[in-house]
Amino acid sequence: MGGTKAAAVEIEVAGHTVRLSSPDRVIYPGRGFTKADVFHYYLAVGDGIMRALRHRPTTLQRFPDGIEGEMFFQKRVPARGVPPWVETARINFPSGRSADELCPADLAHVAWAAQMGTIVFHPWPVRAADVDRPDELRVDLDPQPGTDFADAVTAAGELRALLDELGATGWPKTSGGRGVHVYLRIEPRWTFTEVRRATIALARELERRRPDLITTAWWKEERGAHVFVDYNQMARDRTIACAYSLRANARATVSTPVDWDELPDVEPDDFHLGSVPARLAERGDPHAGIDERPWDITPLLEWADRDDATGSGDLPYPPDHPKMPGEPKRVQPSRARPDPA
Repeated sequence: MGGTKAAAVEIEVAGHTVRLSSPDRVIYPGRGFTKADVFHYYLAVGDGIMRALRHRPTTLQRFPDGIEGEMFFQKRVPARGVPPWVETARINFPSGRSADELCPADLAHVAWAAQMGTIVFHPWPVRAADVDRPDELRVDLDPQPGTDFADAVTAAGELRALLDELGATGWPKTSGGRGVHVYLRIEPRWTFTEVRRATIALARELERRRPDLITTAWWKEERGAHVFVDYNQMARDRTIACAYSLRANARATVSTPVDWDELPDVEPDDFHLGSVPARLAERGDPHAGIDERPWDITPLLEWADRDDATGSGDLPYPPDHPKMPGEPKRVQPSRARPDPA
């Protein structure tokens, strides 16, 4: 006979009562971590994850029956059955449609999402005060086949040197997989299109300096064994798992902020649900100062103007994005037909 299910419990979080049902449900079968483990993990890293999520519209990646069960992305907070204190922000998709997304004002919002089976938090790079102007420029260093985390770390070091020249501060973290993410806090003065353009200019400069290592090629057939700078992570409605978010893999890894000096020596699998709370408690959050000095991206926009003048214009958008002015053909090169004479 099966065992008796654990009863639901009510937990006070940030002045609100959050109900945790089925606390003994196994979420990570390979590690034995339960729903209660996930819930309490997010409470334990509360300061860190709220630094990443506060007042940001957030897409929820939910696994109600664990990571081996059904998964779906939730962009709209239901109109019914939601605690009255849950806050939302309206965001607009490239299609012109809109949605009211969860917008965490305190840790109770994160706890409520965890109760709903959320494993991964995907915040937009904007705040609720202005959902059309990013305050976070995100550089996603994605190792391609033939490269690995060590190559992404090397690419991140090149980025650090370039940012030092620009007088900008980058804030690195592991992706929770094979990649490295570097965030820049920027002034919320520019549109998504402009910030993406600045990211492309930054990526192209990295590619010029290390063509043997780094690529901006959108089409996989052109990337080779390089680290791809995924500039389209700055397109509207593209998001990245935030700092201190769990990842939905068998190892229960965490996208974990690190210091630049420790990045070359870290092993991403060492950062997981069972280890990160103690790390955060012992050493504090390496991203603690991320909000202190927002940066002016004008130098990158000047680089973009320079690239335009020399024939390096826009790059392809994601396939589900509307065709944009000045965008090149959205077809992989091996299938492209030559322009008529």
